[in-house]
Amino acid sequence: MQIAVTYLKQILIMTVSAIFIMVFAIPAGTEEFKQEYKMTVNVGPSFYWGMGAIKFSELVKEKTGGKINIKPYFGSSLLKGAQLNSPQMVSNGVIDCAFESTINISPVIPEMNIFSLPFFINTYERLDRLESGETGKILFGKMEKVGLTPLAWAENGFRQVTNSKKPVLMPEDMKGLRLRVVGSPIFIDTFKALGADPVDMNWGDAQTAFQQGIVDGQENPMGVLLPVQIWQYHKFVTFWNYVADPIIIYWGSGSWNKFPDEIKSAITEAAKEAARFEKAMCRAGLDQDVSLDILKNEFNYEMKVPAPVKHLEDNKMTVTRINPETVEAFTRATATVYDKWIPRVGKELYEAAKKDMGN
Repeated sequence: MQIAVTYLKQILIMTVSAIFIMVFAIPAGTEEFKQEYKMTVNVGPSFYWGMGAIKFSELVKEKTGGKINIKPYFGSSLLKGAQLNSPQMVSNGVIDCAFESTINISPVIPEMNIFSLPFFINTYERLDRLESGETGKILFGKMEKVGLTPLAWAENGFRQVTNSKKPVLMPEDMKGLRLRVVGSPIFIDTFKALGADPVDMNWGDAQTAFQQGIVDGQENPMGVLLPVQIWQYHKFVTFWNYVADPIIIYWGSGSWNKFPDEIKSAITEAAKEAARFEKAMCRAGLDQDVSLDILKNEFNYEMKVPAPVKHLEDNKMTVTRINPETVEAFTRATATVYDKWIPRVGKELYEAAKKDMGN
């Protein structure tokens, strides 16, 4: 009788152990993934930046066979409007990943202000050389040191200036203009150097200020000017490419390092493809037919506004383009910004950027 009881106990233990193994032994690369990975996005889904974020999430799901599902949270909703906190939140694992402007990374990594030196980069060719060169490697390395894994360079575009008062042709035309600008200190310094009155305010407040005549103008890339229908508020736009506004797709390193290699490869591939798509949208119609052809031939995508400058003119805006000589005048007018910010960016990085761009 005792032998039978002992045998039954052994059978029971073996059965329970088998069930435990089946339930709790999770195969690598499948059930350990979250049901949802949160991605912070600064703008809404109607902006090119937001559309790029959607593309990234779709490609990740496709390329990982549905194992990784990213949900974009638009309008900095995960940050409760505190856009500059995104690197810390991602690094700490509170948010999984970001589709984020270098402007909002710059408080944590001041070297990102290399893109905000006024009239320094100025062309798509220079920007591409900088991102793919030694400068890009240095910046990605800085991100890795603070717990962020960079995946690809996307774009918000070169920032242009609009206003309701007059055409901006030369630095002296900026004097006295009250302009809504990005709250980053280097932007404030740049517009003060040009004699303007820079104001840091959110976009909702800015729209009201435009309507009431409290603020004269603002600065943003084409990918923002079109969806907000800037012609409702301003009649003058100057294309001066004064600073670049790259976007980096990045992941929190703590979460990233837990992924198996095949998942990392799939997500990275998705990031690069989404970044190329989003960059082409931001540049469409501004780099002749290069980006329009990329969208058509690689993504089977047709832009709703393939000629954005003409679209502004059709909406009664006066369009001004500054020439290379005028760029030199604006650069001289902002020399104090270079004196103050090159030491913060780092002389070595500044020289690397000049070398990358072929200056």
